Amino acid sequence: MAKPHVNDRGFIRCPCNRCINNAQHQLEVLETHIHRFGFMSDYNDWIYHGENVYAASSSNVLHPNSGVHDRDEMFEVLEDIISNDAEVDQLGSQSSNVQYDDLFTALNSELYPGVSSFSSLNFLVKLMHLKVMNKWTNKSFDELLKLLKLAFPKMDLVESHYEAKKLMTKMGLGYQSIHVCKNDCALFWNENSMSETCPVCFESRWKMQAGRRLCKNVPHKVLRYFPLAPRLKRLFATSKTAKLMRWHQSGKSTDDNVMRHPVDGRAWKDFDSKHTEFADDVRNVRLGLAADGFNPFNNMSISYSMWPIVLTTYNLPPWLCMKSEYLMLSLLIPGPQSPGKDMDVFLRPLIEELNELWKNGIDTRDASNDRKVFKMRAALLWTVNDFPARSSLSGWSGQGYKACPTCNENTPSMRVIGKTAYFGHRRFLPSTHRWRSNLDFDGRTDRKRPPRRFSSVDIMDQLRRVKTTIPGKHPNYGGVKRKRGDDELNWRKKSIFYELPYWAEIELKHNLDVMHIEKNICDSLLGTLMGDPHKSKDTDNARRDLQNLGIRSELHLYEDGNKLMKPAAEYTFSEANRRKFCRFVRSVKFPDGFAANLWKNVAQNDSRIVGLKSHDCHVIMQRLLPVGCRSLVNKTISSTIIELCTFFNQLCARTVNVTDMVKAQDQLVIILCKLERIFPPAFFDIMIHLVLHLPEEAILSGPVFMQWMYPFERYLKRLKDYVRNAAKPEGSISEGYVVDEALTFCSRYFDDIETRFNRPDRNDDGIHRTRRLFVFESQCKPMGKQSQVYVEKNMRDRAEFYILNNSPEIETYLNQHKQELQLRGCLNPDKAHRNEFADWFFEKINAMNRVHAPEVTHELLSLASKSNVFVSSYPACIVNGVRFVTHARDVRLKTQNSGVSVPGTENEMFYGQLQEILEFSYLNDFSVVLFKCKWFRCDSRRMVTENNITSINITSESYKDDQFILASQAQQVFYVEDPSRGPNWRVVQHVNHRSIWDITEDGMNDIDLLQDNSSSNFTLFVDLGNLPQINLQRNDGDVIPIVQPFTAVSQHVYETVSFLNDDDEEDVSEEDDETVEESADEETDEGNDAVDTEEDDDDHSYHTSDSD
Repeated sequence: MAKPHVNDRGFIRCPCNRCINNAQHQLEVLETHIHRFGFMSDYNDWIYHGENVYAASSSNVLHPNSGVHDRDEMFEVLEDIISNDAEVDQLGSQSSNVQYDDLFTALNSELYPGVSSFSSLNFLVKLMHLKVMNKWTNKSFDELLKLLKLAFPKMDLVESHYEAKKLMTKMGLGYQSIHVCKNDCALFWNENSMSETCPVCFESRWKMQAGRRLCKNVPHKVLRYFPLAPRLKRLFATSKTAKLMRWHQSGKSTDDNVMRHPVDGRAWKDFDSKHTEFADDVRNVRLGLAADGFNPFNNMSISYSMWPIVLTTYNLPPWLCMKSEYLMLSLLIPGPQSPGKDMDVFLRPLIEELNELWKNGIDTRDASNDRKVFKMRAALLWTVNDFPARSSLSGWSGQGYKACPTCNENTPSMRVIGKTAYFGHRRFLPSTHRWRSNLDFDGRTDRKRPPRRFSSVDIMDQLRRVKTTIPGKHPNYGGVKRKRGDDELNWRKKSIFYELPYWAEIELKHNLDVMHIEKNICDSLLGTLMGDPHKSKDTDNARRDLQNLGIRSELHLYEDGNKLMKPAAEYTFSEANRRKFCRFVRSVKFPDGFAANLWKNVAQNDSRIVGLKSHDCHVIMQRLLPVGCRSLVNKTISSTIIELCTFFNQLCARTVNVTDMVKAQDQLVIILCKLERIFPPAFFDIMIHLVLHLPEEAILSGPVFMQWMYPFERYLKRLKDYVRNAAKPEGSISEGYVVDEALTFCSRYFDDIETRFNRPDRNDDGIHRTRRLFVFESQCKPMGKQSQVYVEKNMRDRAEFYILNNSPEIETYLNQHKQELQLRGCLNPDKAHRNEFADWFFEKINAMNRVHAPEVTHELLSLASKSNVFVSSYPACIVNGVRFVTHARDVRLKTQNSGVSVPGTENEMFYGQLQEILEFSYLNDFSVVLFKCKWFRCDSRRMVTENNITSINITSESYKDDQFILASQAQQVFYVEDPSRGPNWRVVQHVNHRSIWDITEDGMNDIDLLQDNSSSNFTLFVDLGNLPQINLQRNDGDVIPIVQPFTAVSQHVYETVSFLNDDDEEDVSEEDDETVEESADEETDEGNDAVDTEEDDDDHSYHTSDSD
């Protein structure tokens, strides 16, 4: 009916009750408006749509008397989907509505005769959403549908999960299946889409059996491509996310020295200055790309490496852009082998679409701006990968003498027995620094200049010298190994990303992943300190390296008769200290949700720590290792380790201070030089060296929690859960992702069921009524059994005075009473004020109430009337998203939630333990929750702060007459033992919770990790000390045989083994280095790709152990 009357852009006036012919829409939008709002009641002459034309143009029209509830959320869902999925410049046509026919039919159908509150579509979408949220199996869902059909025979519902998934897919965005050559040479796509053989290696496109093609054409490999443009358009399709896509403009920091988001980083600002036309429209999208390999099977004995390419949108606020709901799967590269150097072959569809989005953009409707059409463009800012994957994407090999992509050809490196060590950081020191002339580092002076910065022009000049290689793994074509020329440096290829017009000018192209760097450094440090034979860098070859360099003679291997002995080093724990450190780790109890229980990783005999995940290493590096090593190794060694750990604390803060990173850049050079003086050269793998470049990258990209692999690794676990058919893992993931994507979009509109967007946090304390008085805002969500407790008058008086004294609204009355005491000539006015104010205040307010003073409100009268003599007591509660537990209960738990702190009037901190949680009741149903705490004495003798570590003596108590604080004032801390000061001392660890942000904004959510709010919370101070004179031989008399199983070595006992000479060691000649590097690259890439995201303790470990 309306189709013949659309204008040249495909728009027509909308006759619904809301638009009343004043607004113009496409036919699809008009259709959903009529479904939802009905026709205008007084529109009798259809002058805008053709007089005397009454027949509907589509079977999809829902009339006002259709019986379906007019507030069904699915009306709005379909309206947003159709309005944004339709091409803006395309005429409305019946064919464009065909894919939505089944959806409209289900939307028009009542779930059950007489039930108008649910359409069939609404019920099915919510039921599917519950299936996804609660991880029901497909079979259980089918059984539930059968049961519903048996119980309600007239229910209009699908028969099986298969039918439900087909219907949900119509709301999804779909994907493309692209065939791939069996040798990864090329895609059968675009100009090769009809080819039967690979254009490179000429292998058949199809699987063969006995030299013949199968009855049905079955390709060797299938790449799944999920188009980017429609997914970006969906972000603007609903007002729930369209407004958030502008956050980077409105929420960026106003202080150039403070970074809370990538928009505050130098790289973003530099990109905007070079591409002003792109930056002028804040709705243009900035993307980050992550690639990683994982094993989709639970059985890790099966070698299989599948590579998803995931995109994130940096337009969003920092608490959303790394959430799984906002990550977009772009490519699913099939296994079983990793793509390795052929990654560019698979990235081709994405790069072409990114080029299109950059050059021409795509018409998009902005739901936050009256659905006006704008030209949306997109740009890729950088990639986020672990180091081996970075080599595949960037083209720069992470192996060999020039492994560092930042130092480039000037990477500090040296050859040691069996490996390359990245040693020689004195070159980064000032040219006149005294350490440059010291021979104790490597037996030589160092006069080399620091590596120069390589500009974009320099990099492009290097890439022009790189030879073009044949892609693929065919042994006669792309699989032929070649030796790189000297002029090619470590470049293996020119990355496909350089086909993006802006890529060459981007200042930071590939981020160094802090997660894996921190994990590998933790493994190296902890393995060496603990003497772990699998991860220690203090190997026999490492000692031979010292002998070859002629340094640290006290650590050289020496002969005892016909035996070879290895002196114990100062940087390793003795047997007693190793057990002490293990007991320390076993004793640690973290707050609820902070970290895993590390006691599970400590061996039963307290001899080693095993099975650490990436986040375990994150916690150990930043929380435990600085505390635990202080008394177990030499002070010079422990202070150096503490300085390195302090840097990671600064780096991983939510808010990064540019000044802190600039200082850290210089101080890290000193730290690495100190480490070089302590540990043997073999300790310095590429991960140790890369730490030097992390501050500069943080200045470029902003806070690292938006550029590390934690959220992407967890997203891989979500993709792994989609696998229901082990024979077709890629197909299972693709189909599951499309359905889940559609359900996630629909769930934004649901308020009556729990979704990913409205589900309460684990420690959600609910919604409390707003009060006028500050003290009545001190509420909590109680946990555990409530008990009524009689409070003695003395304690109740102290509690009530604390409440009154902390009520800023009655400060006038407090001052008035103090003045009266002074006029009265009271000898001890403070004591009199505490004892008399409550009664004075009660009489004052009641007198004012009798004369109906307007200042006297119900809250003020209740506060003056004192509390009930019986109070409610709870063993635990949740306050402002933080869980607190009384100490009596806390000692029985495996978590620690009883530590509290509160700032004083002069910014000093008071620390204590929560003893009781008391709720004082007042008139008119008002109440105040108080914490009764045991406060530790915080004077200079009982609280010591050294190297950012605050230790406190817990045996000395203070403020026994002032034990109360408001629950809303409490800040959570936890305590760990301090091995360096004795059993009565504890180290205070501050906690900043995931759901608490300094930025005020609606819709905040938690991020992955618990971090400190600002890098300025930590002061990185590097002490030079007397480092050159350090003696690195442990003076306890231990001598370790060079071959022995990992068992405790008794002190002063010499165990012997057969003499081993250097001829038994494997050596690699320099002339074969290039060949070794090339093969090592491929082995590393493939070996590190087939990983399980649940077991990331061994994933992507880079040079974590040495073999002798």
